[in-house]
Amino acid sequence: MVAPACLLGIDWGSSNRRAYVVGAGGHCLHRHEDAQGALAVQGHFPESLQALRHHLGIDAQVPVVLSGMAGSALGWQEVAYLDSSVALNRLPETLVPVNTAPGCFIVPGYCHRGDGSVDVMRGEETQLLGALALQHGDGWYVLPGTHSKWVELREGVIRRLSTYITGELYAAMRSGGTLAPLMGGSDDQAALCKGADRAQDGETLSHTLFEARARVVSGDADASGTASYVSGLLIGAEFAARAACDRDELPLLRLIASAGLNAPYLQVAHALGYSTRLIDPDQAYCAALARFAEAIAP
Repeated sequence: MVAPACLLGIDWGSSNRRAYVVGAGGHCLHRHEDAQGALAVQGHFPESLQALRHHLGIDAQVPVVLSGMAGSALGWQEVAYLDSSVALNRLPETLVPVNTAPGCFIVPGYCHRGDGSVDVMRGEETQLLGALALQHGDGWYVLPGTHSKWVELREGVIRRLSTYITGELYAAMRSGGTLAPLMGGSDDQAALCKGADRAQDGETLSHTLFEARARVVSGDADASGTASYVSGLLIGAEFAARAACDRDELPLLRLIASAGLNAPYLQVAHALGYSTRLIDPDQAYCAALARFAEAIAP
């Protein structure tokens, strides 16, 4: 007998969409991923959700929780960010009903202000809530991706948040510009670590990125390692930024990322002396969905 679905959770990104059908206790019954992100849907969120329900065989009475871009200005219904002083365990009580879709709720993102800076997240807060539900506790969390997030949690509250457009910048440089012709090589761990180490020297990133080309045209490096070297520079710059604002003992880094994304971050972290703990993003998301299901249960 197939367990009944209690909730449909959708992580609605800009380019991709991940859906999770969960049963009692947040047990994942089915996972689905497609390219129907917010940009592809082009505002037709109700129709897209209906098609997804049909594809997954999910009854219209099963509630839906949406995170990510569904609550942005480009999404289904814009939802205001929560202030970062609101503890993550309060997220279930902050779900916002979708005005035009009974039984559908949006998870608000977070806005963090501190020392004259401002940063935001939509979607990652759900994984962070799940990580806490899985007993991973306070400390530093890294969520690699198109826009990589570094988050410090204390007593379940976001104390520091920094976003880096690492993935977006890497993709842009690989697709066009002066570095693009040199970035066709395969993964090279040694080059990745060299780039990460260079990023710790305090040089401006725009200079070290140009230097990646200079190393090749001068004959000091082989072009085959350029893609990995540039990746190391970008990821290493994230680590350098964290170290610059906090020079205490190297913390344990909790990485919430799929295998394809966590590998270079793991390599850089270990090369720089950090200890790491991997957290499966699907397990974290479903753990958060279990909390949401409890909050909206009749």
